[in-house]
Amino acid sequence: MSFQRKFYSGFATPMGTTKYMDNALKKGANGSHFKNIENLKLSSVGMGTYLGNLSAQDDDDLEKSLYFSIKEGGINVIDTSINYRSMLSEKCIGRAISRLIDEEVIDRESVFICTKNGYVTNDGDLNKLDIDSYLQLMFLDNNIISHSDLSPSYHIMNPNYISRCIDKSLCNMGINTIDLIYVHNSFESWYNVVDRSTYHEMLSRVFQLYEDFRQKGKINFYGMATWNCFTSKENSKGYLSLKEVFNIANDVGGSNNGFKFIQLPFNMYLNEPYTFRNQPTETSSKSTLLEAAQKYGIHVFTSVPLYQGKLLQTKLDISPLDNLPAMSLKLLQFARSTPGIAAPLIGQKKTSHTKENIMISKYAPLNEIEYNTMTSMLSRSDQ
Repeated sequence: MSFQRKFYSGFATPMGTTKYMDNALKKGANGSHFKNIENLKLSSVGMGTYLGNLSAQDDDDLEKSLYFSIKEGGINVIDTSINYRSMLSEKCIGRAISRLIDEEVIDRESVFICTKNGYVTNDGDLNKLDIDSYLQLMFLDNNIISHSDLSPSYHIMNPNYISRCIDKSLCNMGINTIDLIYVHNSFESWYNVVDRSTYHEMLSRVFQLYEDFRQKGKINFYGMATWNCFTSKENSKGYLSLKEVFNIANDVGGSNNGFKFIQLPFNMYLNEPYTFRNQPTETSSKSTLLEAAQKYGIHVFTSVPLYQGKLLQTKLDISPLDNLPAMSLKLLQFARSTPGIAAPLIGQKKTSHTKENIMISKYAPLNEIEYNTMTSMLSRSDQ
């Protein structure tokens, strides 16, 4: 299967995302489903593209889900990574976006497209080249990287590699600008390999590359997609301070730098970003991650709202969630209503799952009173 050849200019804009929101409202989306993030109107739920096989069927299912979610579901935040399904997820996004634009359903400026880089991947369309062969042929043989640039988890922070990943992601998706690019699980991949100061230097070089790509107009914002570094105990080796990262971005790009987003897991079980006080700020030595992010003007997207399906068997007989007809919607409502979260990202491919999940756009997020009522009821049910 060939990758996207037609390239679309532009990136998400206030005018484009407002137009998208207005069209979604006409189709029944609730007005408060959209949030104002960096002057953009972004849906309070985004679509993820992580899981799946390297099959034509999964390609078709994902492409159809992307198309339907954007066209009918009021979702204009799309999240992926170059290594998701060995680049095939990015290529599905490219085909879905191309179809939507060509059919004049949306403009490029209507959608906020996020991807990640850092992990080694092969190209799923080159099925005779496994990851090691692809790495050798494309990068090691050409002296773009050396073996010392590779972590045990197959992660690379060498700017030469990251640069080529960005250009490849643009090619895969058929776009000229990526709205948001993350360095992917970088601290989790390197904290056992290098000391903290060395990691800071590595991150600084990646941020400098991102700033260079911003100047070229190839990316608009950048951030860190993480697993648990921001929610670990302060004295643990795997802990990272958001304040330190914020300062690195300021040192590299000045006060107008593009570091505006982070991503990490959050759901009813993995609730540390909202509950665990481990992050220092100028005004508090013990803030939650979400409080610290708000302090520094960093927006938070969250992953695994359903905990990859594990939470779907939970019983939630809680009044603020009673009006939602499916468990997946209740879990999405919990995540997107949590103060400080821009949007949870949900993976979906099957038509039945897609149609069920996008129903959340018809409902308003919980207000503060409803959210506090829900969390207090959850706390009592845990006891």
